[in-house]
Amino acid sequence: MERNDVIEKFLRYVKVDTQSDDTTGTSPSTMKQHDLAKILFNELKEIGASDVFYDEEHCYVYATIPSNAENGSELPAIGFVAHMDTSDEVSGKDVKPRIVEKYDGKDIILNEKENVALSPVDFPELSNHVGEDLIVTDGTTLLGADDKAGVAEIMTMAETLLKNSDIRHGDIKIAFTPDEEIGAGTAYFDLEKFGAKYAYTVDGGKLGELEYENFNAAEGNIFVNGRSVHPGDAKNKMINAALICYEFHSLLPAFMNPMYTEKREGFFHLTEVKGGTEKASASYIIRDHDEVLFEKKKKLFMDAADFLNKKYGEGTVVVEMHDQYYNMISKIRPHMHLVDNAKKIMENLGITPIDSPIRGGTDGAALSYKGLPCPNLCTGGYNYHGKYEYASVQEMKKVVEILLGIVSEYGK
Repeated sequence: MERNDVIEKFLRYVKVDTQSDDTTGTSPSTMKQHDLAKILFNELKEIGASDVFYDEEHCYVYATIPSNAENGSELPAIGFVAHMDTSDEVSGKDVKPRIVEKYDGKDIILNEKENVALSPVDFPELSNHVGEDLIVTDGTTLLGADDKAGVAEIMTMAETLLKNSDIRHGDIKIAFTPDEEIGAGTAYFDLEKFGAKYAYTVDGGKLGELEYENFNAAEGNIFVNGRSVHPGDAKNKMINAALICYEFHSLLPAFMNPMYTEKREGFFHLTEVKGGTEKASASYIIRDHDEVLFEKKKKLFMDAADFLNKKYGEGTVVVEMHDQYYNMISKIRPHMHLVDNAKKIMENLGITPIDSPIRGGTDGAALSYKGLPCPNLCTGGYNYHGKYEYASVQEMKKVVEILLGIVSEYGK
């Protein structure tokens, strides 16, 4: 496998542990993200990219593929962005990827000892990959296709452009970010240094996905103050904080839950409950694509706390809530050429574009609100954030073709 091959790059990158951590309060949230940043920085210099810069404090990597067109200064600078960190939901340490050649449609045994199998019974979309080569985990870690597939695809695009002068293009800007998984991927992103007029994040999934709409997002935390009394003498005295957490949750709509929602349906997602009789807390994420429905969900969250405070006494339930990011669609609409050109390239390659609202967020959403319109492209990865994660070799190679096609389109 050649070193400039997208799969070779991907297999190397996923072996670098880059999990982020939302509890540290630092930027980057984990120092190990620097390990991949240094690799990418050195590789970009080795392949001949220009303006290669490594932000050693905050762990961002930037580079430029200079225009090779006579009127390059008249062409828009197009950017491509991917994040280096992986989710902390499942371990990203000692990732052992392997390639299942010409998938036959049956169960893939990831770990015989642990009885872990990737099955089309549980993941029906596997049936769409019969005959393809799939990169899977060993059943003990995540794979890291989110978003090291995007990183590898951008790096392969960059190397291809530097080796092939036949593809006419303007300045191409590249950036790799930390901490996207904890919502802090653009906290210290230097738009001026990046220098792109428009950009794409390469952080989606299924081949053909083109995303320019995402959730409005908020985080809500409740802190419950109870009253601990010996249970033998507790009548009309005890206030059980843990039970009030559950009572709070019961006031939220039962089916406005990730387990029961899809497409543009929003939700309340309980991520953690802890505590006992005296003190307890619960953490939620609140999501909706529609701004009006988003605000209604936040109000319902507050109303539930108000109801319990009236029932048990003021100050029993304390709410902390803050918005995390917003739907990028309003920032993309004035620049729909980004979407139209990506669709055109996909169709030229025989790929059916899939307009898919993101049930989450990307760095692109935050960048769009900072003034850099930035829809999201597919990577060919699936089942993110878990040990059943996999990526299609053929789809990843097609994504590289999509990136090169977009570059060429804006070089006309």
